[in-house]
Amino acid sequence: MNRLYHVPLSPFCRKVRLTLAEKRIEVELVEERYWEQGQEFLRRNPAGKVPIVKLDGKMLSESQAICEYLEEIVPNPPLFPRDVEGRYEVRRLCAWFDDKFNHEVTTKIMGERVWKKVMKKGYPDSIAVKSGLKAVKFHLDYMGWLLDQRRWLAGDHMTLADFSAAAHLSCLDYISDVDWNRSPNVKDWYAKIKSRPAFRSLLADQLSGMPPAPHYAELDF
Repeated sequence: MNRLYHVPLSPFCRKVRLTLAEKRIEVELVEERYWEQGQEFLRRNPAGKVPIVKLDGKMLSESQAICEYLEEIVPNPPLFPRDVEGRYEVRRLCAWFDDKFNHEVTTKIMGERVWKKVMKKGYPDSIAVKSGLKAVKFHLDYMGWLLDQRRWLAGDHMTLADFSAAAHLSCLDYISDVDWNRSPNVKDWYAKIKSRPAFRSLLADQLSGMPPAPHYAELDF
């Protein structure tokens, strides 16, 4: 049985889930409390991180490496352009969201408002949360600028860059921390991503004691 070891509101796990679903690779979802660092978990990935994919007997880790591996073994539908410049732009934007956006926004909002509670690590740091809420405006504006010039974030076709961005924003949207009125074209872009069959399992996610925002699963939001 192919498996994905994950946590529901991890953007890195969500990026892999979207890629697996888009490629129509069926996996069993197994929630992993990675912060407990159990021995069995560390045997699967000594780095102590999720996501981890068990695929055809192989253990795969690191979200970007997993997604590129999946692209190689199941090339259709493609999530990378054929041209070298296009592939560069996809990788650049994946790094933008998985590094810069994650550091400036996701860890400061989700880390404080969600994961501190889940991991029982105390109360949110309001200064960190405010910093994240301020930074997300810059990122939405940047996305809006890109989408003024392109149909999708990296070009004229949907790519892994769109999944990377949507994975982070969907986590924030779960707790209603995205101002979709700030950029109409970003909202339209997210509506297109959200309506894809690959997104359905994400919209069904529930954290115990922390229900999603009322609009979270709505396609018309």
